Amino acid sequence: MKKIKTFEDAFEFVREVKICTIFASLKVEHTSLWEHVDLPDRKPGQKGWGKKIEAVWSWKNRLPAEFPDEIFYGKIKGGFAVLMDMNYLRDEHFANAYQPVDKLKPWAGVIYEQIRIEPWDTTSLRKLTIEEKGCSKSQFDTALKSLQISMNIVRSNNPDIEQDTWLTFKEAHGDIWEEHVGGGL
Repeated sequence: MKKIKTFEDAFEFVREVKICTIFASLKVEHTSLWEHVDLPDRKPGQKGWGKKIEAVWSWKNRLPAEFPDEIFYGKIKGGFAVLMDMNYLRDEHFANAYQPVDKLKPWAGVIYEQIRIEPWDTTSLRKLTIEEKGCSKSQFDTALKSLQISMNIVRSNNPDIEQDTWLTFKEAHGDIWEEHVGGGL
Protein backbone atom coordinates (compact mmCIF):
# COMPACT_ATOMS: atom_id res chain seq x y z
CA MET A 1 0.00 0.00 0.00
CA LYS A 2 1.42 3.36 -1.00
CA LYS A 3 2.33 5.90 1.66
CA ILE A 4 0.02 8.88 2.07
CA LYS A 5 1.57 12.29 1.49
CA THR A 6 -1.36 14.38 0.23
CA PHE A 7 -5.06 14.97 0.84
CA GLU A 8 -5.78 13.21 -2.46
CA ASP A 9 -3.75 10.19 -1.31
CA ALA A 10 -5.80 10.11 1.91
CA PHE A 11 -9.03 10.11 -0.10
CA GLU A 12 -7.85 7.20 -2.24
CA PHE A 13 -6.66 5.34 0.88
CA VAL A 14 -10.07 5.50 2.58
CA ARG A 15 -11.81 4.41 -0.61
CA GLU A 16 -9.38 1.48 -0.94
CA VAL A 17 -9.46 0.17 2.65
CA LYS A 18 -13.20 0.91 3.11
CA ILE A 19 -12.81 1.72 6.82
CA CYS A 20 -9.91 3.03 8.88
CA THR A 21 -9.44 4.54 12.29
CA ILE A 22 -7.97 8.02 12.47
CA PHE A 23 -5.20 7.01 14.88
CA ALA A 24 -3.59 3.62 15.44
CA SER A 25 -4.80 1.33 18.21
CA LEU A 26 -4.12 -2.28 19.07
CA LYS A 27 -7.75 -2.53 20.25
CA VAL A 28 -9.24 -2.49 16.74
CA GLU A 29 -8.82 -4.71 13.71
CA HIS A 30 -8.80 -1.83 11.22
CA THR A 31 -5.76 -0.10 9.89
CA SER A 32 -5.38 3.61 10.63
CA LEU A 33 -4.85 6.69 8.56
CA TRP A 34 -2.06 7.63 10.97
CA GLU A 35 -0.03 4.48 10.23
CA HIS A 36 0.05 5.20 6.51
CA VAL A 37 0.78 8.92 6.45
CA ASP A 38 4.35 9.60 5.39
CA LEU A 39 4.94 13.10 6.73
CA PRO A 40 7.36 14.21 9.43
CA ASP A 41 6.36 14.14 13.09
CA ARG A 42 7.21 17.03 15.38
CA LYS A 43 10.89 17.04 16.22
CA PRO A 44 12.00 17.27 19.87
CA GLY A 45 12.01 20.93 20.90
CA GLN A 46 9.90 21.98 17.90
CA LYS A 47 6.87 24.09 18.81
CA GLY A 48 3.38 23.21 17.72
CA TRP A 49 2.28 20.10 15.89
CA GLY A 50 4.33 18.27 13.32
CA LYS A 51 3.22 18.01 9.68
CA LYS A 52 1.87 14.49 10.22
CA ILE A 53 -0.56 15.34 13.05
CA GLU A 54 -1.60 18.56 11.28
CA ALA A 55 -2.45 16.59 8.14
CA VAL A 56 -4.31 13.73 9.86
CA TRP A 57 -6.28 16.10 12.12
CA SER A 58 -7.28 18.26 9.15
CA TRP A 59 -8.08 15.38 6.81
CA LYS A 60 -10.46 13.68 9.27
CA ASN A 61 -12.76 16.71 8.87
CA ARG A 62 -11.97 17.71 5.30
CA LEU A 63 -12.52 14.32 3.69
CA PRO A 64 -16.19 13.97 4.70
CA ALA A 65 -16.78 17.71 4.18
CA GLU A 66 -15.40 17.77 0.65
CA PHE A 67 -16.67 14.31 -0.32
CA PRO A 68 -19.92 13.87 1.66
CA ASP A 69 -21.30 11.32 -0.80
CA GLU A 70 -18.14 9.23 -0.72
CA ILE A 71 -16.55 9.48 2.75
CA PHE A 72 -18.22 9.13 6.16
CA TYR A 73 -16.80 10.15 9.55
CA GLY A 74 -18.17 8.38 12.60
CA LYS A 75 -17.44 6.20 15.61
CA ILE A 76 -17.30 2.44 15.95
CA LYS A 77 -17.60 0.12 18.94
CA GLY A 78 -15.08 1.15 21.55
CA GLY A 79 -15.56 4.82 20.64
CA PHE A 80 -12.87 4.89 17.96
CA ALA A 81 -13.16 7.62 15.32
CA VAL A 82 -13.19 6.26 11.78
CA LEU A 83 -13.42 7.29 8.18
CA MET A 84 -15.23 4.93 5.86
CA ASP A 85 -16.25 4.61 2.27
CA MET A 86 -19.92 5.52 1.93
CA ASN A 87 -20.71 2.30 0.05
CA TYR A 88 -19.19 0.28 2.90
CA LEU A 89 -21.33 2.26 5.35
CA ARG A 90 -24.46 1.58 3.29
CA ASP A 91 -23.78 -2.06 2.40
CA GLU A 92 -22.15 -3.42 5.56
CA HIS A 93 -21.52 -1.15 8.52
CA PHE A 94 -24.90 0.45 9.15
CA ALA A 95 -26.82 -2.83 9.41
CA ASN A 96 -24.25 -4.24 11.84
CA ALA A 97 -23.93 -1.13 14.01
CA TYR A 98 -27.44 0.33 14.14
CA GLN A 99 -29.39 0.13 17.41
CA PRO A 100 -32.64 1.96 18.07
CA VAL A 101 -32.37 4.79 20.59
CA ASP A 102 -34.82 3.05 22.94
CA LYS A 103 -32.32 0.18 23.30
CA LEU A 104 -29.62 2.57 24.58
CA LYS A 105 -29.22 3.97 28.09
CA PRO A 106 -31.76 6.67 29.07
CA TRP A 107 -29.40 9.67 28.73
CA ALA A 108 -28.91 8.77 25.08
CA GLY A 109 -32.65 9.19 24.54
CA VAL A 110 -32.65 12.59 26.25
CA ILE A 111 -29.75 13.83 24.11
CA TYR A 112 -31.15 12.31 20.92
CA GLU A 113 -34.46 14.08 21.45
CA GLN A 114 -32.68 17.46 21.61
CA ILE A 115 -30.76 16.71 18.39
CA ARG A 116 -33.89 15.39 16.69
CA ILE A 117 -35.57 18.75 17.23
CA GLU A 118 -32.59 20.78 15.96
CA PRO A 119 -28.82 20.43 15.42
CA TRP A 120 -26.68 21.13 18.51
CA ASP A 121 -22.99 21.77 19.01
CA THR A 122 -21.34 19.64 21.70
CA THR A 123 -20.60 22.48 24.14
CA SER A 124 -24.13 23.90 24.16
CA LEU A 125 -25.76 20.48 24.28
CA ARG A 126 -23.51 19.35 27.14
CA LYS A 127 -24.28 22.52 29.10
CA LEU A 128 -28.05 22.12 28.62
CA THR A 129 -28.01 18.44 29.49
CA ILE A 130 -25.90 18.89 32.63
CA GLU A 131 -27.47 22.09 33.96
CA GLU A 132 -31.12 21.58 33.03
CA LYS A 133 -31.49 17.81 32.97
CA GLY A 134 -29.12 16.78 35.80
CA CYS A 135 -26.78 14.62 33.75
CA SER A 136 -23.09 14.29 34.70
CA LYS A 137 -20.31 15.08 32.18
CA SER A 138 -19.33 11.41 32.11
CA GLN A 139 -22.92 10.32 31.45
CA PHE A 140 -23.22 12.92 28.70
CA ASP A 141 -19.97 11.89 26.99
CA THR A 142 -20.90 8.20 27.16
CA ALA A 143 -24.39 8.84 25.76
CA LEU A 144 -23.12 11.05 22.93
CA LYS A 145 -20.57 8.40 21.96
CA SER A 146 -23.18 5.62 22.08
CA LEU A 147 -25.49 7.63 19.81
CA GLN A 148 -22.67 7.88 17.26
CA ILE A 149 -21.68 4.21 17.51
CA SER A 150 -25.32 3.11 17.18
CA MET A 151 -25.76 5.21 14.01
CA ASN A 152 -28.37 7.56 15.47
CA ILE A 153 -26.40 10.81 15.19
CA VAL A 154 -23.60 12.11 12.99
CA ARG A 155 -21.33 15.11 12.99
CA SER A 156 -22.27 17.82 10.52
CA ASN A 157 -19.97 18.01 7.49
CA ASN A 158 -20.67 21.71 6.95
CA PRO A 159 -17.18 23.27 6.58
CA ASP A 160 -18.48 26.62 7.87
CA ILE A 161 -19.26 25.14 11.30
CA GLU A 162 -16.21 25.20 13.57
CA GLN A 163 -17.54 23.20 16.53
CA ASP A 164 -18.70 19.60 16.33
CA THR A 165 -22.40 19.93 15.59
CA TRP A 166 -24.74 16.96 15.69
CA LEU A 167 -27.57 15.91 13.36
CA THR A 168 -29.67 12.79 13.34
CA PHE A 169 -28.34 10.10 11.03
CA LYS A 170 -31.77 10.07 9.38
CA GLU A 171 -31.49 13.78 8.56
CA ALA A 172 -27.94 13.53 7.23
CA HIS A 173 -28.22 10.22 5.36
CA GLY A 174 -31.91 9.66 4.80
CA ASP A 175 -31.40 7.23 1.93
CA ILE A 176 -29.36 4.82 4.06
CA TRP A 177 -31.77 5.25 6.98
CA GLU A 178 -34.80 4.47 4.82
CA GLU A 179 -33.11 1.44 3.27
CA HIS A 180 -32.31 -0.12 6.65
CA VAL A 181 -34.75 1.31 9.19
CA GLY A 182 -37.65 2.69 7.19
CA GLY A 183 -39.92 5.45 8.45
CA GLY A 184 -39.62 4.49 12.11
CA LEU A 185 -38.36 6.82 14.83
